[in-house]
Amino acid sequence: MIPVMIKSGMSFTVDDPELQALHNRGMQQMKRNLSEFAPGMTILVEGGGYDNAWLETQPMGGEMYAKHDLQVALNNQVLFMRTQRKDGRLPGMVITGTKVAEKGWQQQGFPDGYVWKPDHDLVADYEMFQGYCFPEPAWRMYFWSGRNKGYLQNLYEVLKGHDAYLWRTRDSNGDGLLETWCVWDTGEDGSTRLHQRGARENWPFEKAPGSDDPSLPKMPAHSRMPLQSMDVMSYSYSGRAVLAQVSEELGNGEKAKWQAAAEEVRQRVIHQMWDPKRHACFDQDRDGKVLPELIHNNLRCMWYGLFTQEMADAFIRYHLLNPDAFWTPVPLASIARNESLFLSKPRNNWSGQPQGLTYQRALHALERYGHVAEITLLGRKLLPVLIRNGQFSQQLHEDTGKPSLSNSDGYGPMILAMQGYIARMHGVHIDVEKNQIWWSGLKPKGGRLTYTQKWGDRSYEMMAADGEWIAKVNGKEKFRSQWGCRVVTDLQGRCLSVVGIDPKLQKVKVKDAGQIWQGEILPNQVKRFNGGRLGLLKEVPFDFPYQKPKL
Repeated sequence: MIPVMIKSGMSFTVDDPELQALHNRGMQQMKRNLSEFAPGMTILVEGGGYDNAWLETQPMGGEMYAKHDLQVALNNQVLFMRTQRKDGRLPGMVITGTKVAEKGWQQQGFPDGYVWKPDHDLVADYEMFQGYCFPEPAWRMYFWSGRNKGYLQNLYEVLKGHDAYLWRTRDSNGDGLLETWCVWDTGEDGSTRLHQRGARENWPFEKAPGSDDPSLPKMPAHSRMPLQSMDVMSYSYSGRAVLAQVSEELGNGEKAKWQAAAEEVRQRVIHQMWDPKRHACFDQDRDGKVLPELIHNNLRCMWYGLFTQEMADAFIRYHLLNPDAFWTPVPLASIARNESLFLSKPRNNWSGQPQGLTYQRALHALERYGHVAEITLLGRKLLPVLIRNGQFSQQLHEDTGKPSLSNSDGYGPMILAMQGYIARMHGVHIDVEKNQIWWSGLKPKGGRLTYTQKWGDRSYEMMAADGEWIAKVNGKEKFRSQWGCRVVTDLQGRCLSVVGIDPKLQKVKVKDAGQIWQGEILPNQVKRFNGGRLGLLKEVPFDFPYQKPKL
């Protein structure tokens, strides 16, 4: 364990009893997902019936938990770093030594792909990739936890090793596109699009399915595996993009090399997987035939940063808010509803019903491309559903929002998603990479709230007062604002910009130490404070054919 010497913590009170109850219940349940995973090492597990640590959920979930406990958040990264295989591959799942004893694996033998790490009292599972939501959360934890250069150097070697493994093994036909070899490589459990192509759930082997090797399981006659995968290409892009950032911070002279390597991955996706006429990316089968169904994995590519701004704008404009595709009454279906492979099936199934993990990823996916007003649209859909359900389940029915699993209450990604949407609408969020504070002032029901975020020696407090809200740093007022926008400041509370997070035009009035800025802001606009005026800094579209805003 790498000790973290600084502390964090947050609190939220609001004059809306339903929202307050939702938040309180989520915080209580999230504490139950804390687990001493290895001796002296507490992590946040996925919860809702999942007590192991998965690469697709726990680095991301851990970093989002940094608002509460930096040590736990960092542990969720280090757990995977310490279980990396010598050939560079990271485990898709890590299992505690307690379960080893319960299962009797040391006496009976471990399942295929499981490797016992007695020095750490852990089992590392290499039977699937299980996503790769790791590089960026691990990078941001460097800032959250106090800029430990030893940790960062270790992270550099981990990311470099895993990327080398991807390209050494997962381009089996040499076409320059990385492959998924099983259902669990991308975490799309139960997905019709994968099962229809003959995918096995796991693949604990080092050669591709369908390889001419008699020791491998024989694939069914209808198998189209392996698949050329936008997800696995995103894994490499994300790892390389973060390696460039880490290189700059370490000063090792490798920044330009990794930037070029990341861009090479992006260009291969643009030229070989992006369909400009359909405004989306599509996977391909082993022979290069395009898999035609429209899948939410495009949003995941945005989470990884793979898309250009133009690609992200197009996917959002033509698909994300289309009620026939992903903008169902309860949005973010896994396969577009107007596709033949869409299947609204309960339990853990990535064929249709919206997943808590997708709501969690949508936050970063949308805001990294400036589509912050769409986050508000999602939050205004999700939070009332969770209030009505009275529980945090793994997935929701796309029409009714009904929980698909009655026994999955306490599902961590859904709780963290709830927390994230509240912070982006009615609270404080710290952008640790840019040393900025996001103060988001959408008026809640009842009109009164107090949101406090502590980090190190600073406390950031947002509170309602007399029809406006006040921002304080360490108890000292920094500015006041009308409801309806986000104000971005530096860590000291100096105003930098105002952001249009509401889906409608809003009037802006911000008062800072005698200075008053007034104006208007449209959704997805960013305006800078400039001598008493608000000057346009940048904007992205909010002009959807399916949900055109009334301004």
